[in-house]
Amino acid sequence: MSVHGPIIRRLALSPLSVSAIDDQRAWRNIELLVAAFHFAALIERSGKTKTVAIMLPTGCGFATAALGAWIAGRVVVPLNYLLKREELQYVIDDCGTDLVLTAPPLLEAIGYEPSAPRLLKVGAETFSGFPEPRWPAAAADNDLAALLYTSGTSGTPKGVMLTHGNIAANVRQCEGADVLRPNDIALGVLPQFHSFGFTVLTWLTLTLGVRVVFSARFVPQRIIRLFREHRPTAFVAIPSMYHALMSVKDAGPDDFKSVRLAVSGGEPLPRAVADRFFDRFNVRINEGYGLTETSPVTHWCSPGEYVPACVGRPLPRVEQRIVDWNTGREMSPNVEGEIRLRGPNIMSGYYHLPKETAAAFDDAGWFRTGDIGKTDALGRLYITGRLKEMIIVGGENVFPREIEEVLERHPSIQASAVIGVSDEMRGELPWAFVEIKPGEAFDESALRQWCRDHLAGYKVPREIRPIEKLPRNPTGKIMRRELKSLATAKA
Repeated sequence: MSVHGPIIRRLALSPLSVSAIDDQRAWRNIELLVAAFHFAALIERSGKTKTVAIMLPTGCGFATAALGAWIAGRVVVPLNYLLKREELQYVIDDCGTDLVLTAPPLLEAIGYEPSAPRLLKVGAETFSGFPEPRWPAAAADNDLAALLYTSGTSGTPKGVMLTHGNIAANVRQCEGADVLRPNDIALGVLPQFHSFGFTVLTWLTLTLGVRVVFSARFVPQRIIRLFREHRPTAFVAIPSMYHALMSVKDAGPDDFKSVRLAVSGGEPLPRAVADRFFDRFNVRINEGYGLTETSPVTHWCSPGEYVPACVGRPLPRVEQRIVDWNTGREMSPNVEGEIRLRGPNIMSGYYHLPKETAAAFDDAGWFRTGDIGKTDALGRLYITGRLKEMIIVGGENVFPREIEEVLERHPSIQASAVIGVSDEMRGELPWAFVEIKPGEAFDESALRQWCRDHLAGYKVPREIRPIEKLPRNPTGKIMRRELKSLATAKA
């Protein structure tokens, strides 16, 4: 099944309904459909390659451009315009496209124009009238729909190949798990080049008929105004966004009264952020889990099953295993191991990287997530660390998240990141970098004692260093390799 088929049918059956609102205007379904067919004709006239790169701000422009690409039988490549210039250029070159769709205001904002055979600047004046009628291109389950490039926190970005079957399956899985409902109003603040914003806030909402309010930029005060104006029932964000919303001084529980569901994904939600958000706004944040390679959603914790630090149960047709990362032996409940997954939403592979694709799956076809977790007796999943971030201290396994959770419960700490630094005697030692809350003082000895009170001795950071701002990638994940460079220089 194609991704775009059910969306086109729904838009055509209720042409006058408003499905989406962005920074520019409210869009009726017929307007979305007309814009998509205009884009399809434009893409066919302007590009020859199978891939079409889209660099547009979050909103209906991105959605209609991507629909247009699928109508024209092309593969969508969302471009992360927050990348550094050379990283963005790498993605354009690697996907082999001859066409980049973008908008003049966005190019002005990033301050340069990427190099491509055809850089097409689109705006409201690009289209007029009705496009020529045509039959949308069909797509089978195994036909490539999109290349979503990983954020590159630990090396060169890889193009994740998601088929129409992968994305359509994930939409159906989310629908089956009651993640969103047709009568919901969703506030969409995640960029659409991010897999969460791509599938959940764009294709799931358009398939179900959920009204979505897009915001191209995440500005906390503006987001609170959107809550007040549109009264969304569903809000999906990453942890740093929830943290930032607490900086709006005049925001209160009344602003969030309409919220039925608040979901956090993209990275683990710090317990301190979850607790402070609940205390301030009376909103319980439920975590979900997934990766770009899984289209992305594999788990979510429904409001009725909230458990702290739990990402919930697998979605329908998602299988999970927790295995010993050395032997592959399946672990019992409540025992940590690598999370491995199987299901129709799992990627077909990495673009032009057969060795990396083969390494991503075990001999039985299970996808190796590289994340460490455990399940409880009910099959609910808890994420406890990342395999490549694991620190081995004198033969003992230490995961940064456990130390970070302890540090972030300290009254003076706003955020933290822990890395492993080589040590001749013990192999590695944990080092912590911390952001201090405004008005608080940094006291290393007090923080170290706090860690001693709450952690085993070998988990206590050897060094705790203040940092003005933790380095993060465009999707909010901490860039640990930059901290390693900083630690090496300090050492």
